[in-house]
Amino acid sequence: MGDPIAESAARKGSAELLILSALEDGPLHGYDIARVIARRSDGLLVFHVASLYPLLYKLEDRGWIVGRWVELAGQRRRRAYRLTGAGQRVLKAQRNRWAAFVTALTKAAGLGHA
Repeated sequence: MGDPIAESAARKGSAELLILSALEDGPLHGYDIARVIARRSDGLLVFHVASLYPLLYKLEDRGWIVGRWVELAGQRRRRAYRLTGAGQRVLKAQRNRWAAFVTALTKAAGLGHA
């Protein structure tokens, strides 16, 4: 069995929060979103592009992010995503919910004593 944090089931509930927070500082391509998440988590949270894009499409359908095609000279066309106003509000709400959850989990599991 692999590292539970890196496994899909452990990331599933936090994926939206992680993607929205990665886009908080500005537009990014899917590959760059995955890199930001991996870097911020010191490599513990890894998203493969194949599993990331369906999530991006879902967030775009909800109106939380918007994507646009970008073409740079000498490079292939890529889709860059950015947060919308609705996405910023959802990010704030999710951060509050996750902070409360982590606090409760820390207390209930005695993680502060480790």
